[in-house]
Parts: sequence; C-alpha cells; structure tokens
Amino acid sequence: MMNLDPPPARGLAKPDATLQMPLPEGPLSRARPGRERIMAAIRGAAIAEFSLHGLKGTSTQAIAARAGITKPQLHYYIAGKEELYEELLMQVLHDWKVVFSFDESNDPAEVLADYIRKKLDHAFDHPEISRIFTREVLDGGRNLERYWPNARAWTQKKVDIINGWIARGLVRPLDARLLLMHVWAMTQSYADYALQTRVMLGLPADAPIAREPVARELIAFVLGGCGLAAPA
Repeated sequence: MMNLDPPPARGLAKPDATLQMPLPEGPLSRARPGRERIMAAIRGAAIAEFSLHGLKGTSTQAIAARAGITKPQLHYYIAGKEELYEELLMQVLHDWKVVFSFDESNDPAEVLADYIRKKLDHAFDHPEISRIFTREVLDGGRNLERYWPNARAWTQKKVDIINGWIARGLVRPLDARLLLMHVWAMTQSYADYALQTRVMLGLPADAPIAREPVARELIAFVLGGCGLAAPA
C-alpha cells in the first residue's frame, strides 16, 4: 500500500520541495492538553469506524457511541466526519512517506530488507489505519486526488534508486516499479486480509500472527528475485 511536509526524519536529508506535502491539519492535531483524552477516544473510534465502513458508511453517531460520548459532544470537538476522515487519511499518507523511504547509498539487500520489514510491521501494528487507505481506494479514491501526484513522485524516487542499482550490476535487471508494487501487495495483505491469514494458518480470530517467520520468508523471496542474498 502507498504511500504533507513533515519535519525531516532523523538521519535523512530534507525532502525535495517538489515532493513535499503539508502536515495533516484538523481537530485531532489541534487538541489542547485538557482535551487530549477525549480527542484520543474520538480518534480511536473514528479509525475503527472508517476502517470498517469507509467515509460513506460511517456516521457521527457511530463514532460518538464508540468513543463513549454523545453526538452533540462529538460535534463540539469536530465540525463533521469529513474533516475527521481527511485528517486521518492524510496522517496515514504522511506516516508512510516518512517511514517507508530508503537510501541509495546503502547496500541494496539491507535497504530492501529494512523496507519490507517496516511495511510488515506497519501492517501488523496498524491494520485498521492501513484499511482506511485501502477502503478509500476501493470507494474510488476521490479523497486521494491531491495525493496521487506526490505518490507518483515519491515512488519514482525509489524506482530511480533501484534502477541505479541495476545499472551498477548490484541488482538483476527487473521492472523496479513492479517490484515495489509487489512488495506493497504482499505486505498489505497482512492488514487487509488478516482474517483470511488466520483462517489459513488455523489460528483463532483474535490470535496474534507470528511476524518473524513471515518477514524472513518474504525478505528471502523478494531478495532472491532480485538476485540478492538476505542480510545475515
């Protein structure tokens, strides 16, 4: 799954100006200390409702009920569900841009292995957040229209890095863009299809999935396809 101008991540250069987006702005990010507990409850409720039902299928009544407050109380803190949804969606995209970057100066095997592991960790640790993006795409992606140009630019930077590795003989010839899309699909599956994964593994519905075996297999699979050995 793909991936709002964030402060540069520690150890990373400041992003190119053409690839920047404003930080998510909305009621959640404007919360004062005395309101943080309620806003955290609203945020958690909104994530759960939007991940299950999308923007169209979610009501402010459902968000309020899940947050343990009344609908009038909810509207004291937010103008409407659209504002809340937009902020959460942009936060997802902002987090993905910051976390899922990689550096061409490092060893390709280490960079790709770290990228895969971070994508898997995000899928396992934040499945509901991930599903908000997926459900938005399934609903037509109208709220992602301003995001796509930047997403293509961020992806192109990764494609250029991989193509540079190929030109230097560090990675076998392949389609770099398809490689990235395959990684997104294989890692995102553990968020979007967590139920199916547990069924296939014979696990109870609420049982944790052992992620280390998944990470080892997926890293070895992807790196093997690139003609690389998995880092020790």
